[in-house]
Amino acid sequence: MPTESLLSQLIESLRCLPGVGPKSAQRMALHLLERNREGGLQLAAVLADAMQKIGRCTRCRNLTELEICSLCANPRRDDSQLCVVESPVDVLAIEQATAYSGRYFVLLGRLSPLDGIGPAELGLDQLAERLEHSAPKEMIIATNPTVEGEATSYYLQRMAKSHNIHITRIAHGVPLGGELEYTDQSTLAHAFGSRLAIDE
Repeated sequence: MPTESLLSQLIESLRCLPGVGPKSAQRMALHLLERNREGGLQLAAVLADAMQKIGRCTRCRNLTELEICSLCANPRRDDSQLCVVESPVDVLAIEQATAYSGRYFVLLGRLSPLDGIGPAELGLDQLAERLEHSAPKEMIIATNPTVEGEATSYYLQRMAKSHNIHITRIAHGVPLGGELEYTDQSTLAHAFGSRLAIDE
């Protein structure tokens, strides 16, 4: 039985990336082989290194090659605020788009009993211990506005209330520059239901 060629293996391996189908994988593989072998070698070396060395921060569960990530190790961050997010990409988004300077806790998912994801899988026991020993003044819940995200938010709210922590939830609704007539019904309903009072 003939073994699969290295080219076929390369193309198939590239398909593990999200959104990369057979044609995209083929195009990437041929580009690296025909036009950028040096870049391909660097990619292979960094990828192998990253897969071996990047793990989870022991404090916030974000991705890092250190025991404690740079955000948790930074003494200038505000300990009075703790933002709870679903994934490391959410941390990157908040850091790039806002002036938030508090701490984080990364759930690595959201509650989904049908998929076998409960509180233990999200590290909520670790979060409970953190709230017990170094409770922030405010917990900012930044889960996604999905059914599972809302269920996770509700669970987090109960945890925070048991420690008398002020709870806030990031706003969801009509995007800046958006027009109501083009906003989908569920987004508009959520925005309308979560409207805020304007102080005069």
